[in-house]
Amino acid sequence: MAVRLFIGNLPYGASEAHLRAHFAAVAEPSHVVMPVDRETGRPRGFAFVEFPDRAQAEEVIKRFDAQPFQGRNLGVSEARARED
Repeated sequence: MAVRLFIGNLPYGASEAHLRAHFAAVAEPSHVVMPVDRETGRPRGFAFVEFPDRAQAEEVIKRFDAQPFQGRNLGVSEARARED
């Protein structure tokens, strides 16, 4: 079953291709979503990255959480459902 991760503290210049290449050291993400601000169209500084396998997702968390990416330390955790 696929596991969705929340990637926080992203540099605003990061792209989907940058994220895919960064995480490919562990596993190729099956899906990447980088929300943008509705008004400005600029990235919001976070992304959701999905991996097909729980073991891969857990390895990504272990290897990349609090590690530098383009000058900023990423926050990597399992995504939670939005609270009302």
